[in-house]
Amino acid sequence: MIAAGIDIGSTGTKAVLFDGEIRATAVVPTGWDPAGAGLAAFRQALDAAGIAEGAVGRVVGTGYGRVSLPLFDKKVTEITCHARGAHFLHPETRTVLDIGGQDSKVISVDAGGKVVEFAMNDKCAAGTGRFLQVMAGVLGLSLEELGLIAAGAEPARISSMCAVFAESEIIGLLAQGVDKGRIAAGVFHAIATRVQGLAGKVSVSGDITFSGGVALNPAICRAIGSGLAVEIRVPAAPQLVGALGAALVGYEA
Repeated sequence: MIAAGIDIGSTGTKAVLFDGEIRATAVVPTGWDPAGAGLAAFRQALDAAGIAEGAVGRVVGTGYGRVSLPLFDKKVTEITCHARGAHFLHPETRTVLDIGGQDSKVISVDAGGKVVEFAMNDKCAAGTGRFLQVMAGVLGLSLEELGLIAAGAEPARISSMCAVFAESEIIGLLAQGVDKGRIAAGVFHAIATRVQGLAGKVSVSGDITFSGGVALNPAICRAIGSGLAVEIRVPAAPQLVGALGAALVGYEA
C-alpha cells in the first residue's frame, strides 16, 4: 500500500509518498492558501512517482494547516509526526529538535519512536524560523548570508527574544558600529539559548535529531550544538521529517 503524508506548515508545505520506502517527495510554499498548497504538494509528489491519486491508500495530514484539507483520512499532531519521522531516519534518536516557521519544540522519544514528553514554544516568534527571517531582514541579508557572516564571529549580546524588541536592539547595535557578523552570531546565539531553555524542560538524552526547515542553516546547527554541548544529527532533508512521519502513520495503519 502507498501512504501519503502532507505537512502543511506556516511557510512551507511538504508531501511524502511511502510504501515501505520513500517513493517521492515535494515541497511548495504555503502562502495564503494552506489547502491549495497541500493539494499542490500532494499532486507534485504523485507526478514525481508516476502514480495516480487513486493508488494512494491513505492520506495523513499534519502541521498547523492540517484542518484545511478534507482529503485527509487522519490528522495527527506534528509532535507525533516529527518523532516518528526522525526515528525512522535514525532509530537511535531519543531527542528531536524541531524548529519551524512559527514554533519550536524539543521532543523526547522512546526506542520505538513514540513521544515520551515534549516542550513547545508557540506563544511568540522567539526561537523560530520567523524570528530568524525578521532579524536577517533588519540586517539586509538573506538567511544564507546571515549564516555565512556569523561564522567565527564573537556573538554580540542580544538580550530580548521578542522579535520587536530584538529588532530595536539590532538597530541600536548597528548605530554603534557593531560588526554585522557579530550581530548575526548574536542572533543565532539567542535562538540557541531559547532552545536550551526548552530542552531544560524535558529529558534530553541519546542521539539528537534536528528537524524542520531551520535545520538547513548550518550556523544555527552549530550554535545549538555548542549550547547543548552535544553533536546534533541533521537529516539530508530535515524539512520533510514531519511529512514522512505522517506517511508512516498512514502506512502502518
